[in-house]
Amino acid sequence: MADKNPPMVLDLTWVGDLRFTGKNDDLSIVIDGQKKVGPSPMQLLAFGLAGCMSIDVVNIVLRGRHPLKALRTRLTGHRADARPPYFNGFDLHYVVVGQVPPEAVERAIQLSRDTYCSAWHSLRQDIELRTSYEIVPE
Repeated sequence: MADKNPPMVLDLTWVGDLRFTGKNDDLSIVIDGQKKVGPSPMQLLAFGLAGCMSIDVVNIVLRGRHPLKALRTRLTGHRADARPPYFNGFDLHYVVVGQVPPEAVERAIQLSRDTYCSAWHSLRQDIELRTSYEIVPE
């Protein structure tokens, strides 16, 4: 029986300093430990979480047939005073633009967190995740 979710294969190639090129299928990215020409691994992890939950929220709100015009998300990642300085908390704030009812936004955020966001479910279980939102009618 074939895997429902086949393994993800990434290839990294060191290109000097603390930089790597990363490839997955036809996509490529530069990863930079010095954050000069590309995001660092921790920035990529934070982008992954914010992106995953934001995609879920948009998808759920639109599937509910609500008139979403735009979504902006701000993630603040808090890191431990330890080695390694891992993430120990995140604040995700969504700015929802459109006549979307608050209960639809709350439901979308909760479903993403509890059910759909594979990035969130791949992280440590002791990380705090605080969410908030505001609705801008237009």
